[in-house]
Amino acid sequence: MIEFETVSKTYPGHPAAVADFSLVVPSHTTVVLVGSSGSGKSTLLRTVNRMVEPTSGRVLIDGEDVRDRDPVALRRSIGYVLQHGGLLPHRSVIDNIATVPVLNGVPKRRARTAAGELLERVGLDPKVGSRYPGQLSGGQQQRVGVARALAADPDILLMDEPFGAVDPIMRRELQEELLRLQADLRKTIVFVTHDIDEAFLLGDEVVVLREGGVIAQRGTPAEILGAPADDFVRDFVGADRAERELHTTEVDGRTIAVDATGRPVGVLAS
Repeated sequence: MIEFETVSKTYPGHPAAVADFSLVVPSHTTVVLVGSSGSGKSTLLRTVNRMVEPTSGRVLIDGEDVRDRDPVALRRSIGYVLQHGGLLPHRSVIDNIATVPVLNGVPKRRARTAAGELLERVGLDPKVGSRYPGQLSGGQQQRVGVARALAADPDILLMDEPFGAVDPIMRRELQEELLRLQADLRKTIVFVTHDIDEAFLLGDEVVVLREGGVIAQRGTPAEILGAPADDFVRDFVGADRAERELHTTEVDGRTIAVDATGRPVGVLAS
């Protein structure tokens, strides 16, 4: 479990990036922080692994203040996935994935074998392991980034707009892969995005942020979409957009969901 207790972060000469943010992230769930630029979502994410130190307040993992942990050991115990993968260009894919286990004392051969198994788990051919990051597509690099984050079997995954730099088709594939992995592994995930549709797809709970890390609304995707807290949330989630307003029609004996413009969006299972 991750707890943010009245966390604030102020940089010299600037308004508060985050002010008095409190939130509990239950174990084995995916909580998505969603907001526009300036909402403090990435700042909050990085306070968990001490890449950002709060100006005030504290972050706890299973009741322990992260400031009481050695920052290097803390970061090695938490999976972290960046938007552009953050892979080491001079190391092969397999050695990128094995980096943290080797640093933690796992024999290199065993770490590389486990890394090959992780490639399969994230939907890549183990033969990719001999390549270098520059030889991979953007989507492949992101899958490798996820595999690397999982390599030390962490309880927590931090994901900072990890799919924001790939094309829409690959982005959907990566989202579905994450859902599959989470159903299997049940990690505690804090996921940051500016895309409300991605937030609704991935999050057990979604936290909509205003500027400065102020919580506008939190809840399940259904709760937020069904009852936006105010006009800000309503506009942000697009509650009044035509594609959100669905109804059904019958076509050749099948029930089709269509949006307010009449465009089909899916088939209802019987």
